[in-house]
Amino acid sequence: MSAIVLKNSLKLKKSFQAASRYKKEFLLYSFSVILIILIFDGFSFTSILLTCIVFLLSLFHFYFIGKKRSGDIALIKDVFSNITKHTYKNSSEITLNEGLTDIETEIKLMYDKIQADIEMLVKLERVRKEFLGNVSHELKTPIFAISGYIETLLDGAIKDEKVSGHFLKRAYEHTENLNSLVEDLIGISMIESGEMKLSKRYFNLKAFIEEIIYEFSDMASNKSITLSAGEIRKGLQVYGDKSRLKQVFTNLLQNALKYTNQGSVEILVEEEDNLVNIRIKDTGIGISEEDIPRIFERFYRVDKARSREVGGTGLGLAIVKHLLEAHESKVGVVSKLNEGSEFFFILKKSIF
Repeated sequence: MSAIVLKNSLKLKKSFQAASRYKKEFLLYSFSVILIILIFDGFSFTSILLTCIVFLLSLFHFYFIGKKRSGDIALIKDVFSNITKHTYKNSSEITLNEGLTDIETEIKLMYDKIQADIEMLVKLERVRKEFLGNVSHELKTPIFAISGYIETLLDGAIKDEKVSGHFLKRAYEHTENLNSLVEDLIGISMIESGEMKLSKRYFNLKAFIEEIIYEFSDMASNKSITLSAGEIRKGLQVYGDKSRLKQVFTNLLQNALKYTNQGSVEILVEEEDNLVNIRIKDTGIGISEEDIPRIFERFYRVDKARSREVGGTGLGLAIVKHLLEAHESKVGVVSKLNEGSEFFFILKKSIF
């Protein structure tokens, strides 16, 4: 019995404590009503009785306000506790009492933001681990190859001019691959961190593309591939960082030529209002539908065996993606296996 009394006493005390923040309002209201009664009715028995009744009713009201506030606070605490314990599957499961709609909405928004942040952190951690693993693998390949060639030369192969010349040439090729990888890693790191500053200006697109085609003409002719550009207006000016956009075209053309065994690679330019649509189209091996969403990820290779054979760092398309985003553009691709691929993006042009 005493335990029940104690429990009820604690509840009563807790309710009054919860309502204590309204004690000034309670006292002001009670004394105002009592004062009005005394002014109009004096100190009669009736006025004193009414005064007591008003005070008691106010006290009960004060108690119930405290009880409701205490319940609301307890419910909010439970919600936060459940969020901490990951009890909720989604924000729709969070409910508060009537009258706390605004708080409920804010808690739901906070919950959704926390969940999104957690998912992003998990994704970033996974990407970080994948990136470190990929970098380690990509660095080991040329380093082990160079080490193997040097070890063979030190074991006596250096005395054979034909063998030593071949091994030194292969070792040099791997150092070039290693250098390319390091440069691409530095480049993509600078882009993602915002350290790479772009120097944007208008430049002539026709002369720009003709220069790039000339640079790749030997690579195309060695594979008997036709490399060409469609019709481009002579005075067409586009806006961007010329050196960074050259890197975009270079990476896309290298990929197109590497993965095309026969046929053609073509750069197509189409003007539309204040924009220029640029497409790089090839008749190569193509990309499967399931691989397309991932080809712009760092180190993602559609065909690892084929990629090793033709070379490359596995960062080219990731760099293209980031550089075009820095130009407020996006790179897209349409492709079918054994039918070729077409990469496309837009640039701003001069309207004069």
